[in-house]
Amino acid sequence: MNTTEQVSPEQKQTKFRIKNIFLPDYENYEGVRRINIYVMRLFFALMFVFVATDSWTVILTHEGDWDPTRAVAWCCWAAYSTLALLGVFHTLRMLPIMLFMIFYKGLWLAVVAYPLWSAGTLEGSPAEGMAYMFSGIIIPILFVPWKYVFKKYILFDTKKKSV
Repeated sequence: MNTTEQVSPEQKQTKFRIKNIFLPDYENYEGVRRINIYVMRLFFALMFVFVATDSWTVILTHEGDWDPTRAVAWCCWAAYSTLALLGVFHTLRMLPIMLFMIFYKGLWLAVVAYPLWSAGTLEGSPAEGMAYMFSGIIIPILFVPWKYVFKKYILFDTKKKSV
């Protein structure tokens, strides 16, 4: 093999380099860093595997009448976690599912866990396990591309698309 051979642009793009996952990818991900995409895909997969498994198991094995409020919660978890499977493949398109997860878990931590924690009664309470699980939202919060979210969902594209 001749070491002076020129490397084509296609070959350069197929090389994996660690530093490239930290650079904005304008070609594939609208300027979002690959590390953000990979971590969000991981969370979408975890949502699907764990939350969908639990929620669908409860729904499909439930017997008797449902408490309407509990049924809404289980159906909501089943729906969002099943849609999370699409997020593994279409990460930026399914970003609202990730935002929903961050919002509901953050809200629960603020209105349920924080008052218990500040009163010193979280430890040993029924909410303790869920509080620890929900506190993991710090990772998606750190890896959601907030600049992209702001541009796509807060500021709308004001430029007219040419036909």
